[in-house]
Amino acid sequence: QVHLVESGGGLVQPGGSLRLSCVASGNILTTYGMGWYRQAPGKQRELVAIISRTGSTNYADSVKGRFTISRDNAKNTVYLQMNSLKPEDTAVYYCTARLAIPVTGSNDFWGQGTQVTVSS
Repeated sequence: QVHLVESGGGLVQPGGSLRLSCVASGNILTTYGMGWYRQAPGKQRELVAIISRTGSTNYADSVKGRFTISRDNAKNTVYLQMNSLKPEDTAVYYCTARLAIPVTGSNDFWGQGTQVTVSS
């Protein structure tokens, strides 16, 4: 079995920072793209940032210049450094990864989500 486990969410004041982490574990042959999505109450899940295995990144316009995605391939881990947080960043943040696993090959996996609340 494969698991993605996020950590690092919480309550922060506007202008503050948080760092999310997501570790992929299990019988993983190769880790391809990894990324973060978020879903606010009453809204659809949206892309926040993605990073390829070689380090190419892409960000939602709303987080450019404030958020930074990075990864450690040796640890199958992806990070999201979030600075200058705004109330509108409040959401459940989900980690996703495309992983190659035995038998079934390449599949997309999701974490259970971690809550980020930006409020004074």
